Amino acid sequence: MPKTSPSPDQEAGLSRRKSDQKRSRSSKTLRSQLERLEAELGEAQLLIKVSRKTAVCRSVQESLHTFLEIIVEELGTERGALFLNDPITGELFSKVLVGRHTREIRVLNTQGIAGQVFSSGESIIVNDAYADPNFERSIDERTGLTTHDLICTPITTAHDEIVGVAQVINKKEGKFGDHDLRLLRILTAQASTALESTRVVEKMQEKRQQEIACLDIVADITSEIRLTSLLDKVMAEVTRLLDADRSTLFLNDDKTGELYTEISQGLDETGEEKQKQIRFPNHLGIAGAVFTAGETINIPYAYADLRFNPAFDKQTGYFTRSILCVPLANKSGKVIGATQVLNKRGGSFTSEDETRLKAFTGQISIALENAKLFDDVQQIKNYNESMLESMSNGIITIDPDGVVVTCNAAGGDIVSTDPTSLIGQEVAEIFQGDMEVVHECIARVSENRSSESVHDLEMKFGDDRTVSCNLTVMPLLSGEGEGMGTMLVIDDISEEKRLKSTMSRYMDPGVADQLLQQGDDVLGGASRDTTMLFSDIRGFTSITEKLGARGTVDFLNEYFTIMVECLQDEGGMLDKFIGDAIMAAFGLPVAKEDDPDRAVSCAIAMQRALQDWNQERQANDMDAVSIGIGINTDNVVSGNIGSPKRMDFTVIGDGVNLAARLESACKTYFAGILISEFTKRLLKREYCIREVDKVIVKGKSEPVAIYEVLDYYSESVFPNRTDVIYQFNLALVHYRRKEWDAAIKSFRDVLGFNGNDRLAQSYIERCEMLRENDPGPTWDGVWVMTTK
Repeated sequence: MPKTSPSPDQEAGLSRRKSDQKRSRSSKTLRSQLERLEAELGEAQLLIKVSRKTAVCRSVQESLHTFLEIIVEELGTERGALFLNDPITGELFSKVLVGRHTREIRVLNTQGIAGQVFSSGESIIVNDAYADPNFERSIDERTGLTTHDLICTPITTAHDEIVGVAQVINKKEGKFGDHDLRLLRILTAQASTALESTRVVEKMQEKRQQEIACLDIVADITSEIRLTSLLDKVMAEVTRLLDADRSTLFLNDDKTGELYTEISQGLDETGEEKQKQIRFPNHLGIAGAVFTAGETINIPYAYADLRFNPAFDKQTGYFTRSILCVPLANKSGKVIGATQVLNKRGGSFTSEDETRLKAFTGQISIALENAKLFDDVQQIKNYNESMLESMSNGIITIDPDGVVVTCNAAGGDIVSTDPTSLIGQEVAEIFQGDMEVVHECIARVSENRSSESVHDLEMKFGDDRTVSCNLTVMPLLSGEGEGMGTMLVIDDISEEKRLKSTMSRYMDPGVADQLLQQGDDVLGGASRDTTMLFSDIRGFTSITEKLGARGTVDFLNEYFTIMVECLQDEGGMLDKFIGDAIMAAFGLPVAKEDDPDRAVSCAIAMQRALQDWNQERQANDMDAVSIGIGINTDNVVSGNIGSPKRMDFTVIGDGVNLAARLESACKTYFAGILISEFTKRLLKREYCIREVDKVIVKGKSEPVAIYEVLDYYSESVFPNRTDVIYQFNLALVHYRRKEWDAAIKSFRDVLGFNGNDRLAQSYIERCEMLRENDPGPTWDGVWVMTTK
């Protein structure tokens, strides 16, 4: 059929339809472009808003908080979080915005949805959180909110480095879509740039503040010359500087090959700071390894490092997580110690921490050496002063102008005045009258710089008292040989002091009579079996501090009167008083068959007499006194030892030393009376005795069995003595067989009979320690005493 051409009307209609369709398409394109422009404008306005708000932020924390507020507001969610990566710990940490409050949480950077996005670098939309296997429910439990849906996207720097993730949770209206994801990406892109800038500025400011603070600290610390105070200041600042739990600065003692530190133990009775020194060989432990090698050790996980010894943690209950230890070197590069810091808060110690600690210790090393030198000089000064005060000779030093600089207590006694009142006086004011010989002697010694002595010199003082003495004058010279003055050594040899003080007060009356009958020229000696007794007051130093000088003398006079009476009742010989200690012998000058029994009976009587005296003291609001007594029987040497003008009848030998060691061991074994196996096997009477230990005392190589005498205890103070002794002996058998659990059980059974038996408790602690640290197959149950 032939094709007909459209009419003019048809062509006009067709043209109109095509024109309408074209206009429609143009309109849609225009609307689409307009919507896109509006979206881009909105995004641009949002970015401007973000830039304005973050521009005034002064810290990373403030920037994070601002971004979270904008993200939550723009995406219409309940909460949001920005997780930043901690490369040191491998964790993502976040400040979670919940309403107006912010909480910090941490998760591993491979854990949960946040870890998945950080590891993969891919964004994710989750519309049902609890259905997603990667969702970490524990975070909800920590924050107290329930997560329904979420969007998570990586935070990337301009260098395409993923530094964290951004996450919004619980869309308030509808579900999360691509538009939300795009908007979150835009915000995180802006956030990463602003965060980077803020972190750089914040780090610069932080470092500058640290440098200023460090300079202030160093200036303050280097002005301190007392070693203990300096160590306290250094450790306080190191702990604060590195945000750690605690720190310790160990210094090396070149003489002993030990690392040591001073730790504070609070205040004593006088209000003075008490210090305790910790020492150990300078090659042991982490600090020893750092000191020996001169290299830093940084341990992020202490219990995963074989060099770490957890024994200290077990003893103290402290848990060590991380350790940073750096060597401490002086200006010449010599390692003089090590600084150890424990438990960085919030993670492990970083390389920056190492650098800061090295710089800090380097700055204060000179101050430490100066303080250490000052401490050494102070110790020498104290030692010299103590030595002078303990001397029975009077010591007076004078400067080149003849002015008194020092005077010890004995010098004050000779001159009959307070020694401190003599300081600053001219020597001519002290030695007046017919004592020109003293001034002439001083003048010659000052000129010739050689010592001179004057014997049997009669000195007269202001109270018309005459003192017979030997005088020695010696020059005082500097290291360069320059004269610094003179020193007077005055030995009082007056008849009254020599006879009444030396013989009557310090020697047994029977021995004194024997010596007077035979004459002063008897200097011979004898070797015989003797039972030695040593006693000593516990805590005597604190007693003297409370009583003062006069009160201490009165206290000792009353105490010695009681103790010496017990000695005389049992026929013992008082050898000497050594400060507050008593040294006595049984078997001198005449031996008896039961001397060991007499010594033990004397010790029991001394403890019982002390109990009666303590009741009187406590009734008068005075502190009770406790003593320790050591007894040993052995062959010793006795005799007059000295010179024709000055001598002492005394006893010497290993048997004497062992008795002294046993008295000292009473503190270790919480005992009142300890006797050696040599004394025990000679006893003829029956006593309540238990074996305490087998020990090797300091200076000896052979073990000695030691026993505790319990007879002086009342039943109320030490109940069930028979049961305690039996059970204690059984426990010792298990202990020496290295049957630690059985030994601990038996010692606890001892405590069941007497809950106050501190010796049994100490053995439990010793067994627990040996169980944790096997003493080896050669261990024979002998305990080595390292102190005198």
